[in-house]
Amino acid sequence: MKKLDTSLMHPRDQITMIIDKIYRSGLTTTSGGNVSIIDENGDMWVTPSAIDKGSLRASDIVIVRKDGTIEGRHKPSSEYPFHKAIYEARPDIKAVVHAHPPALVSFSIVRQIPDTNIIPQAKYVCGDIGYAAYELPGSDELGAVIAREFTKGFNAVIMENHGTVVGGSDLRDAFQRFETLEFCGRTIVYGNTIGTPHYLSDEQIEEFENQIPRLLPEMNTVEHPSDERTIREEIKRIVHRACEQGLMISSYGTVSVRWRGNDFLITPTDVARWNIQNEDIVQIKDGKREPGKLPSRATWLHQEIYKRNPNINSIILTQTPYLMAYSVAHEKLDVRTIPESWIFLQDVPNVPFGSHFAGEETILNLLSEDTPAVIINNDSILVTGDKLLGTFDRLEVAEFSAKSLTMGASLGKLVPINENQVEALRKKFLR
Repeated sequence: MKKLDTSLMHPRDQITMIIDKIYRSGLTTTSGGNVSIIDENGDMWVTPSAIDKGSLRASDIVIVRKDGTIEGRHKPSSEYPFHKAIYEARPDIKAVVHAHPPALVSFSIVRQIPDTNIIPQAKYVCGDIGYAAYELPGSDELGAVIAREFTKGFNAVIMENHGTVVGGSDLRDAFQRFETLEFCGRTIVYGNTIGTPHYLSDEQIEEFENQIPRLLPEMNTVEHPSDERTIREEIKRIVHRACEQGLMISSYGTVSVRWRGNDFLITPTDVARWNIQNEDIVQIKDGKREPGKLPSRATWLHQEIYKRNPNINSIILTQTPYLMAYSVAHEKLDVRTIPESWIFLQDVPNVPFGSHFAGEETILNLLSEDTPAVIINNDSILVTGDKLLGTFDRLEVAEFSAKSLTMGASLGKLVPINENQVEALRKKFLR
């Protein structure tokens, strides 16, 4: 992922930027959680104790010098001893994030570890997860049990009856791991609400990775006419909106828009989604990519969809909390329960994991004007449309529907409308 030029940002600014994202994403409370960076001098920059996370300023960040001297307007977080213990145990870790995000806290209080093999990207970003037995918050004993888990090679640890702590090579890396792990946890929780989550084997994940087509060759020259620049702006706005709406996280999500003929523009692989800018977006023309850029690893799939479906002009491939429950539980999202949802989506099929490439139930064989969206088991939701805003609206409708159905499942049996009622909708709205 692109490092957001953090090498040019002061540690204070990095911390305030990330803690703001954590708070506004609903992943911590006003008083909960702490973030730190250790710099090249061995000094630790850490969030203060008992200061509102919703209005934290760079001037609030505290320095704990290598010699133990504390500088700043406030006391450092009461949990800074375990940050120090992690840095001492793992010199390769340069940033630590600790908070109490709801799903991971639920794992901590039932004393379980989320299995990141639920989706490949969680496995890739988070790896296996450690587990630290309960000790008094702020104590040296807590630091010792957490550091012991990091010494084993874990980069993320569930803290018994407490929350989670993750480390990274920089703060961007740590935040991405933290956000992805909480998303993984939510996916498992919601999947259990509607059915039974299915997990992937390491072999399935490896086989899928090996099938991803090689990178497209680079163009010799590239041009950016006004209509192309307009598409870049549109993609950027939708990606940022998806992140704000909780429909995309920093480590996963692809958006593309057809440009001319079968040429299109697509999001990159190496940029945090919430930070994508116009210049990061990649032009794909005549089967070649814009020089010096890495387009989404799903570029081949988008390219084939545009070739086979002239009516499709935009594609969103992402992971959303409630739709992913249906993805990992391999359950059908029955939008016939909500007339407006069926009008937008019609029937949404599930396709097997890895069906990007082979098999009778491939995405490419199913997508059409009558099937604009598919759920890919243990992977993602893919939504298509004419205009990008309409495609995004379709994604929102799908996620809202999935949320309503998931909540309804706790109340009783879900009752869909009947075939006659569906046919009446078809005649009025789709013909």
